[in-house]
Amino acid sequence: MKFKSSKVNEFRLWGLLLTMGGMLLMIVGLAGIVFNWGTAGKIMAGIFMVIGAIAMLASMAVYFWAGMMSTSTTVIECPECGKPTKMLGKTDRCMFCKTILSLDPKHDPNANA
Repeated sequence: MKFKSSKVNEFRLWGLLLTMGGMLLMIVGLAGIVFNWGTAGKIMAGIFMVIGAIAMLASMAVYFWAGMMSTSTTVIECPECGKPTKMLGKTDRCMFCKTILSLDPKHDPNANA
């Protein structure tokens, strides 16, 4: 559980992974042209470029979605670190210290009852 982060940061992580994966696919596809693999290399480059571009567009959509959700989140102050953090849903984690937060007492994991 120590690798968990807030929901907004999880969406941003997926956007970053799609961006890096798309660029990696485009670079791998470029090897077919750089190393002069003939017609097969050009076809491979085209296919990998298209798949990489689709991954980049998907990352743009994920970043846009995370940004739109981020504008409508509830900003609360973390009881552990005292920093303002954004909260999505009924429970979330602090963006800084990863403490589990909840606005609803029945969903609060730190409650004694």
